[in-house]
Amino acid sequence: MKIEIAGGIISTTVTGAGHPVVLLHSLLADRGSFDRIVGPLAEQFQVIVPDLPGFGDSSTVAGGLTEIADRLVTAVRTLVGDERPIVLGNGFGGFIALHMALRHPALISRLVIADSGAAFSEPGRQAFRDMAAAAAALGLEAVAKTAMRRLFAPEFQEANPDLMAERQAAFLRTDPAAFRTACTALAALDIRGAVGRLTIPTLVLVGEHDEATPPAMSKELAGLLPDAALIILPDCAHVPQLQRPEAFLAAIGPFIEAGRLGLAQTHQRR
Repeated sequence: MKIEIAGGIISTTVTGAGHPVVLLHSLLADRGSFDRIVGPLAEQFQVIVPDLPGFGDSSTVAGGLTEIADRLVTAVRTLVGDERPIVLGNGFGGFIALHMALRHPALISRLVIADSGAAFSEPGRQAFRDMAAAAAALGLEAVAKTAMRRLFAPEFQEANPDLMAERQAAFLRTDPAAFRTACTALAALDIRGAVGRLTIPTLVLVGEHDEATPPAMSKELAGLLPDAALIILPDCAHVPQLQRPEAFLAAIGPFIEAGRLGLAQTHQRR
């Protein structure tokens, strides 16, 4: 499905029926990074999985995180009308989800922020500057191995060569300009002073071995949000929904089910 937005289209899949759940992928991936959880979620929810602007079949959007968030809000509202979806963002998708919530808080009923945060450390910022510079000079191929290492631990890569080939191919389909713009935006990102006004119930998850957005970032974010719970997923890195889909679904299940039923949040920190 292709949804017209200002300046282009958002390409998305819609599966299942029920309360809408929107899944936003990471910077180093595309909507296929959710393939292992869409089917189980679609048994109870309407699952909306867009390619972010500049990824997959979606048009590149001029501007940074704010402009991307606004375009995605337009696309989501086109699909869900007056319903308030649950929005789950992984990595870059988590930063977009937070911007959506900050700018359009009435849109979202609940947030799941997986392997993201409110600001990077200086070494984290420099990593994005380096990737942007390498991509500009030599193309995405020059950062493909770095991208895969940031997504998956070496042991997981060795055990899953077919998945690694698929994920690297997906990364290389990204619009290089969109990738560089996103890296620049993340290098400058700091919304620690803003997220404190978000009252949306939020579940923050992070893989214990995430090198791209280390657990300390998720712990900081959960501490800044007024209504948040934190779960650290063992034996996972930056994309736990691909590494351990059953564990990921078990972690988010009670939270999103409570959202579907309109129940108050039950905090769980572990």
